[in-house]
Order: sequence, then C-alpha cells, then structure tokens
Amino acid sequence: MQTNFTDEELLTLLRSDADKAVELLFRQYYAYVCKTIYQVLNDEQVAEDIAQEVFFEVWRRKEQLTIKTSLRGYLRRAAVNRTLNYLRDRKIKWDDEPVLPMLEDETPGAPQHLEAGDLQRLIDEAIDALPEKCRVVFILSRQDELSYQEIANNLQISVKTVENQVSKALKHLRIALKPYLSDGLLILLSFWLY
Repeated sequence: MQTNFTDEELLTLLRSDADKAVELLFRQYYAYVCKTIYQVLNDEQVAEDIAQEVFFEVWRRKEQLTIKTSLRGYLRRAAVNRTLNYLRDRKIKWDDEPVLPMLEDETPGAPQHLEAGDLQRLIDEAIDALPEKCRVVFILSRQDELSYQEIANNLQISVKTVENQVSKALKHLRIALKPYLSDGLLILLSFWLY
C-alpha cells in the first residue's frame, strides 16, 4: 500500500472518498501537525489533542473544504490557529512574567566547532527554555511569521507586550548561544533572530 500521496492525489480523493482521504492525510501529516503545535505549547499531550481536533475539523468540513495552498501549509496554519485558540481560551495572564534565569557565561577560550545540526539543536533547546509566554510569542513571530499586530490580536495583548516578549527572547537566545558561536556567527544568527 502506498504510504505517501501527493497533495493532488489527496485532494482528488477528498472529493470522492473523504473518509479515506482524511485517514491518509492523518497518517501522512499527524506527526508534522503535532510537532508544529508542540513547538508553541511544549506539552506533548495537549499537542496531540489539538492535532486530533485539526484532523477532525478537516473531516467535519470535508464537503466545503477548499485548499489553495499545499496541504502541509494548510494543516500548519490550521494547527497554529487551533493553538492560538487554545491559548486564548486558557486566558494566559501576560503580567507577572517570570524572570528569565541568568545564564552563566561559559565562553571557552575559542568557540567550539559546531555542525549545522548541532546549532539547530542548541537553538531549539534555547527556545524551549524560554518561559511559556515568551516562547509562544517568539515562535509565532519568527517561525510562523505573524506580525506583532497579528500576535497581539490573536493573544488579546498589546503590541508593546509582544515587542517586550520578543526582546526578552532574543536577549536570552544571544546569551544562551554565545558560548558556542564566534562573534561573526553570533552576528549572522542575530540577523536571523531579528
């Protein structure tokens, strides 16, 4: 049995046999959708619950579903929207932000040599170490490419709060990654982070 289907095949099947198409869609994209949600929430169980809701909604709306982007893009956007709804419904309090832990400067005499995969792992770990609110705003800004205004609207906070959270995240990431990067690489990474 074929395990990976093209978007065109799945969309065609969605019109003729929606139940089968959603089952195949689930098999092909469930892990990806879970990962997308987990990056924001850092809670595996909640990520799985929200991912199941995303696929249920696809199944529920199968008759009128129109996908103009790739299925992957559509599912990512659906996952992000569901995650934002979850956060909004939880009514996270944006005041009383916990203070970021002070990171010790462990800069070795010369920066350690890192492979690209190692650098990505360090970046991911540094992002995961951010306080929840700070991590959510940073991921929505940098990975999901939402504007500060869109983030503020979705989370029902001010644009200034979004700016403050992103600023805190960037400061934390620069400090966390400094021991591993030369000054030149840190500057290049800063451009990506900004």
